[in-house]
Parts: sequence; structure tokens; C-alpha cells
Amino acid sequence: MSDKKGLVYKSTGSWYTVKDEEGTVWNLRVRGKLKIDEDISSTNPIAVGDTVLFDAEDETGHIGTIKDVAQRNNYIVRVSPHNRNQKHIVAANLDAALVMATIAEPRTSQGFIDRFLITAEAYHIPAIIVINKIDLLKPKHKEQLEHWQDMYEAAGYEVYPVIALEPASIAALSARLHNITTLFSGHSGVGKSTLINQLIPGSDLRTQDVSGWSGKGQHTTTFAEMFDIPTGGRIIDTPGVKEFGLIDFEREELSQYFPEMRAVLNNCKFNNCLHCDEPGCAVKEGVNDGSISADRYVSYRTILDSIEKKW
Repeated sequence: MSDKKGLVYKSTGSWYTVKDEEGTVWNLRVRGKLKIDEDISSTNPIAVGDTVLFDAEDETGHIGTIKDVAQRNNYIVRVSPHNRNQKHIVAANLDAALVMATIAEPRTSQGFIDRFLITAEAYHIPAIIVINKIDLLKPKHKEQLEHWQDMYEAAGYEVYPVIALEPASIAALSARLHNITTLFSGHSGVGKSTLINQLIPGSDLRTQDVSGWSGKGQHTTTFAEMFDIPTGGRIIDTPGVKEFGLIDFEREELSQYFPEMRAVLNNCKFNNCLHCDEPGCAVKEGVNDGSISADRYVSYRTILDSIEKKW
């Protein structure tokens, strides 16, 4: 029997939900050890978004065995939730990575957004920032929204302020996601499931109110899962994560993952400049003249310190 080819939509550990080229959904498992080309040791050899070759064992029950994983265009990893020293592949073959944030109810820290953006930069995946629940913003929060929008757009990122429940508010974002595969990430409670339910009517993802006692959202998603957008494209929903832990980042390369810093790195006096106290630093000059956001620089220094402590 000839091999079948399919796309991984969901992984629950030992079983994979895969859609073949005819659109039939299969339940597949892995027998033996798969040889993966990538030089990456991860807790999961197959990720949502992977293309796989498989043998059909039960045509009626749509059950089979994965034999091989096609080479990935890209992938994105985070620290394994079970072992901080291991990587977990979140998803593969992405056209964009979207981080969803809220300024209030709950509050997303800039550090979380920046860590996500750094990870997307490191894996060469274009990043999109969505700021939800803008209808709940008090005047001081509106100033924060304007500041974030100016800061991230100046760094070269697309920023979409939205009200996920209002179709008109998400029309531009919906057009941006047309016919591409996009990873969705963000803290629990920021409205990811609500937004996906709007973009994909009938997906009926569970949504929960932000818990009143803590101000933090409750976890509603356990495994990454891919959904087809009816008008074209796919969304990969990921579990609400408390932090996007960086892994295998060297201190010397961190500034390369801040686009606004990357643009001036060659102007630094020293090619191993960490942009802290070195003389002739183009990044610090940019901060002083306002061309690089002071908040982004503070975020860079905080993350730089965290890499130092880790080692």
C-alpha cells in the first residue's frame, strides 16, 4: 500500500490527529523511533503543522502509523513544560506568529511580549501583535496602548488593537490572516479563544472569564491544535502560557533579535558590544536620541541579565 501524506492538526502525546490530502481525518501513532533531520533534541518529535507520511492500518476506522516527517520550513520552540532543560516544539511550518495581549483584565507584561517577539525573530517567523479588550481601557490604559503601538510599529511590527467580540474590529486582522498558517499565543484570559471563535465560526473553543480573585486567566487549552479558517488559512492555538521561556540564547546575539537594534549594530565601536557600558555604542546613542525606545532597551537589559543568571 502506498504512503499517504497528511498535515498534523493535533497531538495528544501518543496519538496525532492528521488530515490527508483528500481532507479525511486520521488518528495516527508512531511505531519505533523516528529519525528527524533537524539538529534539535525536543520532548516531541512531531509537532502540529508538520507534514507526515503514514501507512493506513484501518481504512474504515482511519487509524494508521506515521513513518516519516517531511523537512520543516521552520518551527518555533519554548522551554518544555515538564523539563526546563529541554525544548518543546510548539508548532512547525508557520507563516506568522501572533501574540495576543491585554493592557487590563488581565495585564500582559511588556517582557512577555518581547520574549515572544525575540523567539519569533530567532526562528525567522514574522510576528504580529494583537492588543485585545480596548473597549475596557481607562484613560491611563489608553495612553499605554498608544505608547505600545508607537513603540512596536517603530520597531517594524504590525499592531492590531481590537475588540475580539466585534466583527468590524477584527476585519483588518482577518484579512491579514487570510491563506496563511498563524501560531496564536498569549496568556490565559486575553481572549484568544474568543477571537478564534469569531474568525472560525463553529470552532466553539471554550472561553472562560478572568478569575476575579487573581486577575489572571484560567487555562482553557491543554494541547496545541490547528483549525482551518473557512475563507482560507489556518490558526494554531497554543496553551495559555505564563512565560515564553527563552532557551539556547547567547548573550552576544540577543540584540540581533531586536529589529531596531539590529539596524544599527554595525555602527557600534566594538563588534562584541553588549550595549551596556561600552564606549561608542550605537544602540545607546539610539536610546539617547529617541530612535530606539527606552522601554525596549530596558526590556533588552532585563532579558540580558536573565540569560547571564541562567548560566
